[in-house]
Amino acid sequence: MKIINNDKELEALFPDWARALSGRHWTPMHVAARAAEFLAVQPGTKILDIGSGVGKFCLTGAMFHANVDFYGIEFRENLVQVAKDCAAKLELTNVHFEARDINTVTLKNYDSFYFYNSFYENIAVDERIDEKVTLSVSLYKQYQAYILRQLEKLPSGTRLATFYGNDTYVPRNYHVVGTYMDELLKFWVKI
Repeated sequence: MKIINNDKELEALFPDWARALSGRHWTPMHVAARAAEFLAVQPGTKILDIGSGVGKFCLTGAMFHANVDFYGIEFRENLVQVAKDCAAKLELTNVHFEARDINTVTLKNYDSFYFYNSFYENIAVDERIDEKVTLSVSLYKQYQAYILRQLEKLPSGTRLATFYGNDTYVPRNYHVVGTYMDELLKFWVKI
């Protein structure tokens, strides 16, 4: 396994087009490291990144938490391929990426969750990665409702980290137990 300690080195593994999107769409390493530290409760924890993009959160977490498994679910095949290529270059065995629609994922198969406002692109005309995501307020609300219902079913003690999140998809029985970066990154635990 190879360890990279800064954004520039990690992003050097990305193709040019993915590197150009980093400032707006991918989690900075210092944020990913903080979130992973909170979510990696114990060895064997399964952490899911909902809307993982090119996998920056999962890659960062996997480098520093070798005894935890990181899973990235992303709608776009091309972003998943970038993430898989980077994982191979870093020789990481505890990170897994899959191209799937979140509506087909059962959250109970995981222990902790990371969410970087993944569905915002459905309503953001000027901040899209590409044309593959449908602009739709109703789809945005549908995805949020699905996540809310799934999180409600999880056991007490479940951990969630949100970055630039809309708190409306977090159930009321999840409580903020810490923050970072002027509350842009929030740490939640289900009571």
